[in-house]
Amino acid sequence: MVVPSLKLQDLIEEIRGAKTQAQEREVIQKECAHIRASFRDGDPLNRHRQLAKLLYVHMLGYPAHFGQMECLKLIASPRFTDKRVGYLGAMLLLDERQDAHLLITNSIKNDLSQGIQAVQGLALCTLSTMGSAEMCRDLATEVEKLLLQPSSYVRKKAVLTAVHMIRKVPELSNIFLPPCAQLLHERHHGILLGTVTLITELCERSPAALKHFQKVVPQLVQILRTLVTTGYSTEHSISGVSDPFLQVQILRLLRILGRNHEESSETMNDLLAQVATNTDTSRNAGNAVLFETVLTVMDIRSAPGLRVLAVNILGRFLLNNDKNIRYVALTSLLRMVQSDHSAVQRHRPTVVECLRDPDASLSRFAPTKRWHIDTILRVLTTAGTYVRDDAVANLTQLIGGAQELHAYSVRRLYSALAEDISQQPLVQVAAWCIGEYGDLLLEGSCEETEPLQVEEEEVLALLEKVLQSHMSLPATRGYALTALMKLSTRLRGDSSRIRQVVSIFGSCLDVELQQRAVEYNTLFRKYDHMRAAILEKMPLVERGGPQVDGEAEESKETQLSETALVSTEPQASKLLDLLDLLDGTSGDAQPPPLLDPSPGGTLIHLLDLPCAPPPPPSIPDLRVFEREGLQLSLSFVRPPGTPALLLITVTATNTSGADVTHFICQAAVPKSFQLQLQAPSGDTVPAQDGLPVTQLLRILNPNKAPLRLKLRLTYNHFGQSVQEIFEVNNLPVETWQ
Repeated sequence: MVVPSLKLQDLIEEIRGAKTQAQEREVIQKECAHIRASFRDGDPLNRHRQLAKLLYVHMLGYPAHFGQMECLKLIASPRFTDKRVGYLGAMLLLDERQDAHLLITNSIKNDLSQGIQAVQGLALCTLSTMGSAEMCRDLATEVEKLLLQPSSYVRKKAVLTAVHMIRKVPELSNIFLPPCAQLLHERHHGILLGTVTLITELCERSPAALKHFQKVVPQLVQILRTLVTTGYSTEHSISGVSDPFLQVQILRLLRILGRNHEESSETMNDLLAQVATNTDTSRNAGNAVLFETVLTVMDIRSAPGLRVLAVNILGRFLLNNDKNIRYVALTSLLRMVQSDHSAVQRHRPTVVECLRDPDASLSRFAPTKRWHIDTILRVLTTAGTYVRDDAVANLTQLIGGAQELHAYSVRRLYSALAEDISQQPLVQVAAWCIGEYGDLLLEGSCEETEPLQVEEEEVLALLEKVLQSHMSLPATRGYALTALMKLSTRLRGDSSRIRQVVSIFGSCLDVELQQRAVEYNTLFRKYDHMRAAILEKMPLVERGGPQVDGEAEESKETQLSETALVSTEPQASKLLDLLDLLDGTSGDAQPPPLLDPSPGGTLIHLLDLPCAPPPPPSIPDLRVFEREGLQLSLSFVRPPGTPALLLITVTATNTSGADVTHFICQAAVPKSFQLQLQAPSGDTVPAQDGLPVTQLLRILNPNKAPLRLKLRLTYNHFGQSVQEIFEVNNLPVETWQ
């Protein structure tokens, strides 16, 4: 007895009712056998129903290739119900890799020439989904005719099909150029959005099309202005933003048309400023429009004020609680570093804030005693590779936050590294510290240690030894390679030796090391003028915040709990967490003990840590020199942990039409002060607001006396040698008060 074939609804219910995968396979195999038998019998009335069931089976992941030819028969059928299922089957079962897809070309051509809109829509959807290059060449003229059809339904699908054809066969651009200008006058949302997308594809693939459509920039500007001010499609508004999808697509097209084209950029400047200031940022749709506006401003030849506005918008994005918005803002600022380095630097504190680590174990206190560094160093030296995975990152954060211990830490870690390079966590921390504070290592003086005379060649040789050692892990080599790169801006000697070592690792088998080396080589070769700014010391990330009493008590209990830091065997005694070294105690309670891992096992008690001092007041910038477009400004920073230290960043900018070359800035202070000048970022100040030249002055004032600063500038400008000597008398009073 022949079992009747199931209906589509019954097949779906039976498959969903299967309790095991074997039962599901059994149901599908039986039904596929009935579908094959029906196809062999050639039943024209039930063919579309059988193919519909087969398409459902295909979507479940089972083979359905035997239904390809049935799709062709259904497409050629005069019945609309057959064509609908046939075209759907063609989109799912056919692709360019199978020759059978070419057999429907003639059927699609016949359906496109019919006057039935539904049939034309089916043919256009299929062609835009799986049309190959051969099909696109054969049917391009048919699609071009439909672009100007009176039916908006057909025109919209024809535009999308034209986009697919351009992507497949870029040489078809000339066919679709004439209709696009006329389609820009449409008020239908779908047609206008598709037309803008089509023009974008044409401009990206054809220089002739780009030149042709630069003439329609005023028309695009007018469309976008209408959207921003009034809006003509309320049904497509999202969260109060008028048609954000169309706005975003027009902004992308304007970005392409205005790139390296002065006239087009000037035409859209006012509009971009209007969009940037009038778009609502309380909703995500407005943020999307603003982000595309910023990208457009960055790519075209926009006005300087407009670029500043774009950077400020990205700065606001960085303060957003949404991580996605902050991410796109950071990636956009990264693109602007080369073109507008000074504008991005204004948002440096906000960028640093984005580096906040969710791990709060190090956020509450910063070490102020060298005893902490000694204890942790002893633990690392003894523990070897048995420390926790986060010990290296936490220790570097600990050292970075203790500014008064930088010189002491780098000397102790350098000595430990010179004695033993087998302890990988210790080597990683030492390499990081040498890279960050290598200039302090070479000074040879530290109040808390005996003088240590180290030559530049010795430091480089030690890091090269780490790179060449068979005991070094890939992560350790990464630390050492980065340390060498950072030393290229901190050492006074020639960096040719560092460049040679970095270039060797450009062909390393380890992908991470190879990528680092290639990027560092590029930095030397193409962006050497930015190397000093990019490789400057890592800023301190201020973490943590106020806690309520309950949270403080809970945090205190957590900090006093014992966790395993070092264990040579599974049954070994647990030691206090390394991070507990950072926690103090209150009242009369005794601080937690730390078991010394050295032989003897003595107990060491921690000292209470003092509360962190309040943050110093902000000091306003000061412009101290201006002549023929060359301007010199001073910005001041007082590190929280060292009240006697003042960091002055000298920034030289040039708004004139000629470069300032051989630029040298020298400074002098009274004898009671200690002055250290770091190497400048360059000796040429580019004309017309190019990248500024920066130089850092470190001034130590142990007596907190009034600061007197004298500067001497030497440079060449407009073919003349200039030398200026002047005293800066109007320094802000907040510097040491």
